[in-house]
Amino acid sequence: MMSFDSLGAWLDWQESLHPLVIDLGLDRAARVFHTLNPDGVKPLTITVAGTNGKGSCIAYLEAIYRAQGYHVGAYSSPHILKYNERIKIDGLPVPDQLICEAFARIESVRGNTSLSYFEFGTLAALDIFWRSDVDVQLLEVGLGGRLDAVNIVDPNVALITSIGIDHVDWLGSTREAIGREKAGIFRAKVPAIVGDPKPPDSLAQSAADKNARLYCINKDFSYQKQSETWDWFSDKRHIVQLPEPGLKGEHQYRNASAVILAVDMLSEHLPVSDESIRFGLANARLLGRFQLINDEIPVLLDVGHNPEAVKTLVEHLTDTFPGRKIHAVFSMMKDKDIAAVLEIMNPVVYDWFFAPLSNPRAATESLMRQIFSQSPITRVSFGFSSFEQAFDAAKKISQEGDLLLVFGSFFLVSDCLNEFEKR
Repeated sequence: MMSFDSLGAWLDWQESLHPLVIDLGLDRAARVFHTLNPDGVKPLTITVAGTNGKGSCIAYLEAIYRAQGYHVGAYSSPHILKYNERIKIDGLPVPDQLICEAFARIESVRGNTSLSYFEFGTLAALDIFWRSDVDVQLLEVGLGGRLDAVNIVDPNVALITSIGIDHVDWLGSTREAIGREKAGIFRAKVPAIVGDPKPPDSLAQSAADKNARLYCINKDFSYQKQSETWDWFSDKRHIVQLPEPGLKGEHQYRNASAVILAVDMLSEHLPVSDESIRFGLANARLLGRFQLINDEIPVLLDVGHNPEAVKTLVEHLTDTFPGRKIHAVFSMMKDKDIAAVLEIMNPVVYDWFFAPLSNPRAATESLMRQIFSQSPITRVSFGFSSFEQAFDAAKKISQEGDLLLVFGSFFLVSDCLNEFEKR
């Protein structure tokens, strides 16, 4: 049995342990979890799946339940600055020691079962949350839903934020196919909340097949914006004069609306006042989502990396920074629809600076040159050896009134925030 005395050593070992970075399937993780936790003890659980908006929904839920004074566990991925961000209790990343102890317990019962890096992390989060006796655990699905390790736990509420085209190699290339995978988190007689205004038919079909209780935005619950505030309605509850969501963008009203219904669905077990909902929505924060750093040239960070996410980014840029000259420092993983992202972003971006990433899944400069050459974009700079070089080049030509945009990958935003911390 392996044992390490630092979190870094555990993570390095886990990355080398399993042959595949992504290995979908529940059997291995479920087997280990059952050995770790034979009585199946679990806190009340809200599982969140979707193409975009998962992290935002987890952030709202966490802020609302904490405002009400509950003991809250939140699991999300990937992290931006530190691995510990993935496992939070009461809003704070848990310490290294707690994660190392959970990894040691997992390793002691794993036997011959091979686990991926992601499965180790998911099992550690579940183990830490039930041992910490949290009142509610908020679980973000890493990829898809049906075969993601998070799905070994039966939720008390399942929430799907949006369905877009992403991860086609694993989930299928149509919204119908992807919807079916995400709906894998639905359970019989359990509320299944959908915040996508135009959900694929496969979601309703999956809910019917599983006998889940489906609630769709604009049908079973809705919101209405006023000049400064907004109102939320469902059949049973009506909350008026809600503050603007703490996370920016029009889509955040849909995310917040789905979250309020999820909270309402659990209110029998975890009552929450309208005041706590108001406070939580207004005060939710998330690294790398439309995050503005007010430097001499302002910097906007966004982890948007698929067509649906960058459409939202374009809306935000058009509404919030109209007429600004935008210099984009950009990088993406090679399995993403890079050409579609460039096409959507091109009308608002003045010039592009490709920042290489050290991640083996990242698009290389030669691939990016090829994709740019097939697009109408001409103002693009290559040849940088690091994020810092690309960023400095973009900053050098920026003038007062311009905007620096860093987007396209969690890893890129992480590099940017680390650089700002150094400076």
